[in-house]
Amino acid sequence: MKKNKSAFSWIMKFAGQKQNFYIFSVIFAIIGALCQMIPFIMAAQIIEKLLLGNKNFRSYIIPLLIMIAAWILHVVFHGLSTSFSHIATFRVLANIRKQGLIKLERMPLGDVQRSGSGNLKNILVERIDSIETTLAHMIPEMTGNLCAVLATLIFLFYIDWRMALVSLITFPIGMICFLCMMIGYEKNYNRAINATKNLNDTAVEYIGGIEVIKVFGKAKSSYEKFVAATKEGAASYVDWMRKNNIFFTFSMNIMPATLVTVLPIGGLFVRNHSLSVTNFIFIIILAMGLITPILNCMAFSDDIAKLNTIISEVTSILEANEMPRPSTEQIQLENHTITLKNVHFGYNEAEVLHGIDLTFKEGTVNALVGPSGGGKSTIAKLIASFWDVKEGSIQLGATDIRNLSSEQYHTLIAYVSQENFLFDDTIRENIRIGNLSATDEQVEKAAKDCGCWDYIMSLENGFDTMVGTGGTHLSGGEKQRICIARAMLKNAPIVILDEATAYTDPENEALIQASVAKLIRGKTLIVIAHRLSTITDADQIVVVDHGTIHGTGTHNDLLRTCPLYKNLWNAHVSVKDRLYGGDVNVSNL
Repeated sequence: MKKNKSAFSWIMKFAGQKQNFYIFSVIFAIIGALCQMIPFIMAAQIIEKLLLGNKNFRSYIIPLLIMIAAWILHVVFHGLSTSFSHIATFRVLANIRKQGLIKLERMPLGDVQRSGSGNLKNILVERIDSIETTLAHMIPEMTGNLCAVLATLIFLFYIDWRMALVSLITFPIGMICFLCMMIGYEKNYNRAINATKNLNDTAVEYIGGIEVIKVFGKAKSSYEKFVAATKEGAASYVDWMRKNNIFFTFSMNIMPATLVTVLPIGGLFVRNHSLSVTNFIFIIILAMGLITPILNCMAFSDDIAKLNTIISEVTSILEANEMPRPSTEQIQLENHTITLKNVHFGYNEAEVLHGIDLTFKEGTVNALVGPSGGGKSTIAKLIASFWDVKEGSIQLGATDIRNLSSEQYHTLIAYVSQENFLFDDTIRENIRIGNLSATDEQVEKAAKDCGCWDYIMSLENGFDTMVGTGGTHLSGGEKQRICIARAMLKNAPIVILDEATAYTDPENEALIQASVAKLIRGKTLIVIAHRLSTITDADQIVVVDHGTIHGTGTHNDLLRTCPLYKNLWNAHVSVKDRLYGGDVNVSNL
């Protein structure tokens, strides 16, 4: 898509096979508009007969039947036009959302997180949904109204060109008032759009953080922020409307007041015998319906501006930078050894990794340790291909991972983070996400291997228990074990664990450790650990701080050669002694 394409061509692109439905909608709208004019013509003929003193009722039957038939046809064709436009519009909205979600999958994770979940959800759900009425009604109704105006003007000029011009006198006067409403339009419109966005984001933040707000007594300050956003959202529209009320009132009353000029001037023409009474009455009938269709079209002006704004917002997602990957090509890999060569990476302008060189050999257990914020999770997420390196390369075997398709590479990685997400579905289906083709027996075996079986079966519905949005019906440890079972079911050759026991109690930690041992058997494991006691048997421990490598080796090697690791280990042991030493009563902590 190019930004210089019109909104209409942009919409038609997403209509896909339903493009012709918009064309049919326009055709039916034109036919409906022409049918709408027939009753006026018949009415004029009836009036002419009445003025001539025709009292034969039968002579009026055919014009009346034609009027009724024309009106029915108008309603039918208008309904068909609207129906076809709705079908095409729903296809457009569906395709836009599909493309938006596909795009999010291809974007670097950092760009997605930077956009904010509230903003993305607002654009892909509410904002796209809000253009349904505009797309479904604008095309047929604007077409019908414009055709009605054009047909009316043609009839007026055909009857009497002077009266046709007279009937249009109020239009430019009203338009001047209407154009005065456009003063400061861009400023006011942008204020309204930004206020609405801020209100949506604040609402999402307020609702999502309600637990923290209550626990820490921030209800007042957080609510005040929400109220301020609400007031600004309302004020942005109220202030705008107040500025335009006078102009709007004059515009909407002057433009349709065609009889103000038609009646006196037409009366003079009739008095001077330059206009027949029959034509004068016909002109009055047509003039009364001349401006209303124009006003109906003008009513879409805000909708068109809104449509262009939403198209711009959606385009900002659809045209965002992607992680360049081949589409479907499958490459034969030599092995599953991971090699980082001179890797540089940063968020925005700040570089957080400075020339990292690392090798994680196939089938080995590797741990990333170090102070918080040192770059451990960044390294793991780069390996998981959530971002691309700024400089250097990451290789799987002898192949740069950027040369592997996303589909192929992601089948090779099982990633379990501290904050895993569960879908609002059953436990069974959340585990099955690891392998969508897995049978129920395979799902249940993964749960048994992960030590989840007992607590799952203790639930009312067992594996068919709904976990709630984000897994809110489960504890942090239970969610973590479900995610490990999911990773186990995936059976990927490379496993990345970001503090897999972060949310578990001491009683369950040993169980999860045993589950992880089964998960990683024969696989390349990269684990981010803060509890150093859990990784002392690792084949390789990598000490990371401030985006650089301070040491690599086994636990005993690093205690001798890496001062930072020794300090971390001593601090870890000291904390364990304070918490669990014989002279400490944990219940008093």
